[in-house]
Amino acid sequence: MREHPIAPVTELFQYRAIGLVRGKYIPEDMEVFSKGFIQDENGLEIEAVVLGRTLSLIKRKVSVDFPHLWVVYPRCRESDHLHLQIAGIWEPSTLGKSNNSEEESKQNLKSDVIPISDKVEEGDDYFSIRGELIYTRPESNDIIIKIKQKPQKNRSKSFPFKLYLKGEIPINQLRNFVNLDVRRIGKDLHIEKVEIIGSIKKNKKHD
Repeated sequence: MREHPIAPVTELFQYRAIGLVRGKYIPEDMEVFSKGFIQDENGLEIEAVVLGRTLSLIKRKVSVDFPHLWVVYPRCRESDHLHLQIAGIWEPSTLGKSNNSEEESKQNLKSDVIPISDKVEEGDDYFSIRGELIYTRPESNDIIIKIKQKPQKNRSKSFPFKLYLKGEIPINQLRNFVNLDVRRIGKDLHIEKVEIIGSIKKNKKHD
């Protein structure tokens, strides 16, 4: 099993948007299990969907009656509308034991103490965002990052998407590729650290 739920970067201009949110997954309808919400420890509900392979993993290995650390892809339909795609679960204490029964997993989760193996150095609600800075307004802390996706096997083309963030990046950095450490606070994604990678224009193969 990998030592961290977020894989290391392998290319300098590698786009990505991935994060970790701890909470309880609540399906809207048990008949349509893949659509619902993640409810965090404060009771806040964030709209979410479960992606294919993770859906079968949840049904086989874990209980949605308890909170888990979800590996998620963030999406923003609007500046104030955070949506999460659940792509995995980081829970080595449960999933690392192939012989664990669902009942054993439930007993482990009844404790309020989170096993050390289920924690990550960056903490809960951490997001790694890498993409092109296309909008920045320092006076209101509004940032927009464009993310390009790799084409899927069953698709000839994939379309970029935008993420709305909160933070400060100088306007002279527009059109640069940036690497961001981000933290979820409520339904907003706040930038904690900014690294300017370089100009998008110089990286023509990604244009």
